[in-house]
Amino acid sequence: MFIWSICTREYLYRIYLGMITLANSSQAKKRARQAIKRRARNVGMGSMYRTFIKKVVYAIEAGDKAAAETAYKAAVPVIDRICGKGLVHANKAARHKSRLNARVRAMA
Repeated sequence: MFIWSICTREYLYRIYLGMITLANSSQAKKRARQAIKRRARNVGMGSMYRTFIKKVVYAIEAGDKAAAETAYKAAVPVIDRICGKGLVHANKAARHKSRLNARVRAMA
């Protein structure tokens, strides 16, 4: 018998389809399905958060001030939106924005 790994997409997909479930009531099954959808969305948003921060950092390391400023201006609304959804703590978002802004302004 094959034992499903918790991390595999196929395992999560089987849970989503209702083939594998620990829930007994229909409400609990629905909540399990919703949790899978939310987790997938949150993972994507977290990835987007990190990507926008990396774009600013790469522009700073390349020494291109104009690119760094445009990347920072694009990153700030994304950071605020993800913070507003509760995926990142407000203090962490503020810290990232502050440090990125300081690095962009310090460029010659």
